[in-house]
Amino acid sequence: MTEPTLRCGFVAIIGAPNAGKSTLVNQLVGTKVSIVTQKVQTTRFPVRGIALEDEAQMVLVDTPGIFKPRRRLDRAMVASAWGGAHDADCVVLLIDAAAQLAVSQSLTGRRAPGDPMPSGSEASGQPRATGADHKAVEDVEMIIEGLKANGRKAILALNKIDLMKSENLLAIADDLYKTGIVEDVLMISAEKGHGVKDMKKLLAGRMPEGPWLYPEDQAADAPVRILAAEITREKLFLRVHEELPYAAAVVTTEFTDKPDGSVRIEQTIYVERDGQRAIVLGKGGQTLKWIGQKSREELGKLLDRPVHLFLTVKVEEKWSDDRALYAQFGLDYNS
Repeated sequence: MTEPTLRCGFVAIIGAPNAGKSTLVNQLVGTKVSIVTQKVQTTRFPVRGIALEDEAQMVLVDTPGIFKPRRRLDRAMVASAWGGAHDADCVVLLIDAAAQLAVSQSLTGRRAPGDPMPSGSEASGQPRATGADHKAVEDVEMIIEGLKANGRKAILALNKIDLMKSENLLAIADDLYKTGIVEDVLMISAEKGHGVKDMKKLLAGRMPEGPWLYPEDQAADAPVRILAAEITREKLFLRVHEELPYAAAVVTTEFTDKPDGSVRIEQTIYVERDGQRAIVLGKGGQTLKWIGQKSREELGKLLDRPVHLFLTVKVEEKWSDDRALYAQFGLDYNS
């Protein structure tokens, strides 16, 4: 009997911040491997989720969102995203279709991606898109130009189709297809799971022949210390997303297996100012207690054993310039 032909390769999922990349990776893998919050630019390093379809293993690189960088950490995140796209066997460009439509409808006449953005006065009388929508469209145009410059094609995945009419989706897909970087178009809802099975089959067929890189039961290749820190950072942003900007990081400082089968985890939450520390602590320490409880519960499920989690909040004005932190997350300090 002939042995089945194994396939294995890397898939880079790129897009503007908050396009739904982490949610899509979690759906493709079938479990949570990347944090998901309402904050944009949540993913700071490429999380490799591992998805299976028939005889194919797909190593999914959930890259940080690609946007115009303003500081060192931003530059490192964007460089990491482009690096993931450059090295991958297949690239998926995930786009928030709802944002694309909102911007398109706010302009006088329809506009193809890459055309100059009209000013607000030219768009008067039409539905207004939010500033975030305009930023997302600008980031998409920048990504398209980057793909062109690198000679890369991408599978276009229009996300959030559950919020839109089919004729609008087709119009957006047609505009983007004209850019010349699109080789296939998929309509999906990462949150609802619509179209995800079709995407897995398409990606599986694009993987090169070769042995699997990971065991069948492994869902991610990020070190557990980093995954633990990311889970706590997710809970942090979920609780204080209105008050706290991106001036926070979580580092796992201790991960010790106990004789009774449990694990002791110590983590430090770094913020830039005393006022931010007060926000994270909350009145009487209640906010930090909530963050710790929610993180502990999820870590217990992830590790399938009791977790003793201890959190400390420290003020470090220049934590984002710490070379060790960049190394921990696989980012290039000198980007």
